[in-house]
Amino acid sequence: MTALTARIRALGRTGSHEPGGFNRKLLAPMMLGSVLNPINSSMLAVALIPIGQAFGAPPSQTAWLVSGLYLATAVGQPVIGRLVDTYGPRLLYLVGTSLVGIAGLLGVLAPNLWILVVSRVLLGFGTSAAYPASMFLLRSESDRTGMKSPAKILAALSISNQVVAVIGPTLGGLLIGAGGWHLIFGINIPLSAACLVLGVRRLPRRAATRAAQQDTGRPAESVDVPGMALFAAMLTAFMLFLMDLELSHWYLAVLGAVLGAGFAARELRTPRPFIDLRVLSGNAPLLATYVRQLLTAVTSYAFLYGFTQWLEDGRALNASTAGLLLLPMSVAAITVTAFTGRRAEVRHKLLIGGIAQIVACAALLLVGAGSPLWLLIVIGAVVGIPQGLNGLANQNALYAQADPARMGSSAGLLRTFMYVGALLASAANALFFKGGADTAGLHDLSLFLLVIACLFLAVSVADRSLRRIGTTA
Repeated sequence: MTALTARIRALGRTGSHEPGGFNRKLLAPMMLGSVLNPINSSMLAVALIPIGQAFGAPPSQTAWLVSGLYLATAVGQPVIGRLVDTYGPRLLYLVGTSLVGIAGLLGVLAPNLWILVVSRVLLGFGTSAAYPASMFLLRSESDRTGMKSPAKILAALSISNQVVAVIGPTLGGLLIGAGGWHLIFGINIPLSAACLVLGVRRLPRRAATRAAQQDTGRPAESVDVPGMALFAAMLTAFMLFLMDLELSHWYLAVLGAVLGAGFAARELRTPRPFIDLRVLSGNAPLLATYVRQLLTAVTSYAFLYGFTQWLEDGRALNASTAGLLLLPMSVAAITVTAFTGRRAEVRHKLLIGGIAQIVACAALLLVGAGSPLWLLIVIGAVVGIPQGLNGLANQNALYAQADPARMGSSAGLLRTFMYVGALLASAANALFFKGGADTAGLHDLSLFLLVIACLFLAVSVADRSLRRIGTTA
């Protein structure tokens, strides 16, 4: 947390709410709101085994606690991002963070696993507002101040997300040790309250939305409800199929494909689509960034949930110890982000991150029930390197590649690809850990992740457009 505090203070000294300086009052609500999703994602990693024991549920069922969150966020991020572009960030930020508190209370009181899944779905929608709102505010402040590439602000957002994402398992383990898994849901109540106070006091009441500027008087036309519904139904059908891969469930894959075709036809035909596929098809660099985000999410989230479950089940560690064992990953990720965050250049970050992913996935093939703790610590530290590099690099790439008029929805879509990757990771964990988080399942998962990591590196090497990002400011 020291690195994050120092970065916020430094940013505060370099800007103010005066012409030419970034409004530092926006930093706290932007950062706190944007960390709600990663902290809830990462804390759950050490809670899946205890929750499964409490409700008598195997890993294939507790995986829905992960999938429910990411199904909601995969849909909610671009939906709310589009609404932010249309109506401004303040209202969406306040509604979303309020929903986080409600979801936290429901999770604390949940009498069974499926009510807990419902709370995670609500949490997913609630945490979907802050990141698109933050990117909208960042673009607005950049326009006001004339900053061409606010690398320091982007780095601060990335650091705040990295800090909570990587310390989440450790924090979750400590909370479980102190009072049980219910505490990882209850912590959302004070976090929600803090976001509401900061949002009410510091977010601008009036923001000139780009959709309104371009189409004055008809902002509601930009909300493509049929497109949103088709997108959500497509993801749900595919996820139901992937979470329980059986030949008898072939109809779910077919249904997902049909819904996907309908979604594409709808978006290509409507004048104001939910996801403008025509724009994406003409922006190959942005598409490559989305693909990289998906691939890196598969490896990072499958490791986060799969390796952590194996530590508790296959290696027989308790939740608190498993969380503490991941601290080196936290330190590595925060250190790498802090040292590289000031540079807007992305290509070398992605190449180094891609190589580190391959090394980490290959190293998982060496572990077993009797593996020494030092080996597990080293593997976690190596995993922290791409976690500190890839997310920040893709975020900087998006900022350079996206249409400024659709920054909120483009940022939301980046998160959507990340959450689709997380959904694939959850499905992989459910598949390979169907009988429990044992060593054989971990090795099968590792081989799958090794293929994904190699694809990520190949996409990064092939993308020549990355050479231009960050070379001029």
